[in-house]
Amino acid sequence: MLIFQIFTVLFPIFAIVAIGYIYMRFRSLDIKVINRLNMDLLSPCLLFSVLSSDSFNIVDYQQLTLAAILMVLSVGLLGTLIARLLKIQVKSFVPSMMFVNAGNMGIPVAVFAFGEAGLAVAMLFLMIIAIMNFTLGIYIMDQQASWFGLLKLPLIQVAIIGGIISIMQIEVPSLLRIPIKMVGECAIPVMLISLGARLTKINFTYWKIGIIGALFRPILGMSVFLIIYPWFDLTPLQTGGLIIFAALPPAVVNYIIAEEYQQEPDKVAAIVMLGNLMSFVSLPIALMFALPSL
Repeated sequence: MLIFQIFTVLFPIFAIVAIGYIYMRFRSLDIKVINRLNMDLLSPCLLFSVLSSDSFNIVDYQQLTLAAILMVLSVGLLGTLIARLLKIQVKSFVPSMMFVNAGNMGIPVAVFAFGEAGLAVAMLFLMIIAIMNFTLGIYIMDQQASWFGLLKLPLIQVAIIGGIISIMQIEVPSLLRIPIKMVGECAIPVMLISLGARLTKINFTYWKIGIIGALFRPILGMSVFLIIYPWFDLTPLQTGGLIIFAALPPAVVNYIIAEEYQQEPDKVAAIVMLGNLMSFVSLPIALMFALPSL
């Protein structure tokens, strides 16, 4: 039964998010340290483990990569139009529409929905979002910003190294592969606990723009999916993954970048947090279409 299947996919995710939320209510938890650990160590190890796997060949994902990039750019254009119509600051609204939570939410949903095969698709989306967010996303905030700092990010460094290994089909010795995989497997539960902890910090001062962003994010994503999907020759798994990608909430890193460049960070935080709450509604709907695609 489809409803039960959706429940079994989402329950472990929301349960771990709830654990992070409840823990933060009773204990002090330094989210910045956890996120730094995840971004610098756990997620890069997970990405390397996927890219260096014998069953993964990045060449097989050319169509999906193009589809995902086109989706991000198209959502950005539509988001810009909506921001101007509603007289909302483009720099504080559009990035949250474009750059989704492919890590904390996207990876767990794909893994629980599609198993090990879904992990490769989810990591590809994370890689795309990370590169575009720290290049195009920063450019939207500040046209004078330097992009060279991108190469200092462990996630990007690993993406380059892992991509070369995948293309050249280099076999990584098990002596290295096994501990890297073990460390990477910690990333998903830590992502979810961190997301739950962040939900305790929701500020409802800017609830209006938060609700607008939370509603438009999955609507724009799914609308663009319906438009571009016929243009690409995707496998059923890739189609299901792209549907989930389209419905994901805004990434938390949008707030971090907005704070760094002082582009209405409080409003961006409202969009991000309420958007992630909205995913409790949007993701079950997305899975209704994603799961039958298999």
